[in-house]
Amino acid sequence: MLDVGASIPDFSLKASDGRLVSAESLRGQRFVLFFYPKDDTPGCTTEACGFRDNLPRFTGIKVPVFGVSADNDASHQKFAAKYQLNFPLLADPELTLLKAIGVWVQKSMYGKTYMGVARATVVVDASGRIEKVWPKVSPDGHSDEVLAYLGAPAAKKAALVKKAAPAKKAAPAKKAAPAKKAAPAKKAAPAKKAAPAKKAAPAKKAAPVKKAAPTKKAAPAKKAAKKAKR
Repeated sequence: MLDVGASIPDFSLKASDGRLVSAESLRGQRFVLFFYPKDDTPGCTTEACGFRDNLPRFTGIKVPVFGVSADNDASHQKFAAKYQLNFPLLADPELTLLKAIGVWVQKSMYGKTYMGVARATVVVDASGRIEKVWPKVSPDGHSDEVLAYLGAPAAKKAALVKKAAPAKKAAPAKKAAPAKKAAPAKKAAPAKKAAPAKKAAPAKKAAPVKKAAPTKKAAPAKKAAKKAKR
């Protein structure tokens, strides 16, 4: 890989925003080129999103950022759209810049060797010379590392004013269940008519009193004279 002090190789590559970006067009300003293996892979996505989130800080110090890989323009556009990347991705499927910089290298994985892009970053000064090289990059937090080198102001931390949690709305009072209508009172069973009083049996006429047998008249006393002896 090219070292500090070397001139950036001449290049002219199509960017994901539709323009052509060349070494000549960037002359007179510092810029960052970060080289990554492949669009929409875990490490490359982490790294690209880090630059995306920190782009306002790069813009604040007037240092543009460009991602470069061997993917074609269609792949770059899809990758940029998926993650709302706010900086250009340069397509180098012909390996023009990748080989000239020295990041197209032999790699190995699971015992197999293949050619691919080494994850690396360079800062190019206004005269077109490389002023800083990161030959090996850890994707997570790399954009902060580059910003620190460039002397960018630290990111302002938002004041941690905790908003009072909005009062929970009182649960609407449950409507009282409508009172159950009292069951209509059962009509009293009509009073049974009193059984008509039985007529008193007519009093039996008293058996007629038997007339006392007429007393026998006492036999007329015999004249005492008859009895008396004369």
